[in-house]
Amino acid sequence: MYDEKRPSRLVNASPVYYGWVILAVGTFGGIMASPGQTYAFSAFLDHFITDLELSRSFVSTLYTVGTLTASFVLPYVGRQFDQRGARVMIALMSLLLGLACVYMSFVRNAAMLCIGFFLLRQLGQGSLSLVSKNVINLWWVRRRGLVMGIGGVAGALLSGLFPYLINAMIPLYGWRFTYVALGAMLILVMLPIGWIFVRDRPEDHGLQPDGIDANGEDGEDSSAPIEHNWTRAQALRTSSFWLVVAGLASMSMLNTGLTFHIFSVFEDSGLSSAVAASVFVPIAATGAIVQLLGGLLIGRVSIRLLLAASLGMMSLVLVLAPSLSSLEMAYFFGFCMGVQGGLEMIVSSVVFANFFGRRHLGSIAGFASTLLVGASALGPMPIGVARDLMGGYAAVLSTFAIVPFALAIACLLFCRVPGAPPEE
Repeated sequence: MYDEKRPSRLVNASPVYYGWVILAVGTFGGIMASPGQTYAFSAFLDHFITDLELSRSFVSTLYTVGTLTASFVLPYVGRQFDQRGARVMIALMSLLLGLACVYMSFVRNAAMLCIGFFLLRQLGQGSLSLVSKNVINLWWVRRRGLVMGIGGVAGALLSGLFPYLINAMIPLYGWRFTYVALGAMLILVMLPIGWIFVRDRPEDHGLQPDGIDANGEDGEDSSAPIEHNWTRAQALRTSSFWLVVAGLASMSMLNTGLTFHIFSVFEDSGLSSAVAASVFVPIAATGAIVQLLGGLLIGRVSIRLLLAASLGMMSLVLVLAPSLSSLEMAYFFGFCMGVQGGLEMIVSSVVFANFFGRRHLGSIAGFASTLLVGASALGPMPIGVARDLMGGYAAVLSTFAIVPFALAIACLLFCRVPGAPPEE
């Protein structure tokens, strides 16, 4: 399958290497996965609580159950990506996520809300994000960090506008119609774009990753291996896989928990929901710049250093969150969140392809995504329960800050690029 050539008039007609088209579509797919991301849910959270007459703790628990259940589907999605290709999977996930958004407009009780959380988290944060990111990895190897950094700029900026857009639409049209509008965008825009423009691997069309010609780049022997391809079973036997997953999972959990309650965190500090929504703009802008810089550094700086820096920033963000006493402090907090998120995004975008190759990327990344999405499910509930029991967020967030700090040290000491897989 990997070596099968499938001529495409669209690929052949492209005036530039078609990987740039894939980069644009994959980046747009990541942006359109926003309805399944926590920063979008945070803008709807108070409306769920008020309209459905549920407590913050109970909604947080439903979110945990829905997200945790959703995570178990991702290994299957990863295997389907390897077997059926990116084009089919991006189109299918766009359709299903759009329908899930429409479903949310009909939610009337806790059970329906839990189902909605499951659908949006599985199809948005999980599946569409996974396949959109991995299709870019299929077309780029040597320049992977750079192109992921470029894509991260657009992705971070436009994704960061979603909470602001949702917060503006809900007072005008209501939260239910807002979900219908999001679903229409996915079905009428993302679905046709994905089906028309996505192609699977460059080798299927007689091309090489990065647009290298048949004679290699700069006289380099094109027959020389440019990556090591590990199976999922081999990857799972490396300590580096588990250190990377532990670091990313801790940030997934803590970022999800913090972002899920961020409007409440701001309100507890005397800042309005409008200020909370506006902070997503500096978060997005800073994250975009950091992703671009991080992409330029990939290959020059060890991934473990970037991962450790992101973990350190996560600790700082958690310590700052309960202490937002002014507008200036809020925007500094947004800047720190942007730095942390930008580093986390660039590392998570390239690390599994860089460490373990492209051939089994769907299976490896799908398994990792199960753990990351599962970890994200564990964040909102303890933070929400702590808020209801203790009346504030300071104690729980400060305690949680210890976890990423310890993992940052572990990654610096023990995480290494695996190299070639063992012969079996």
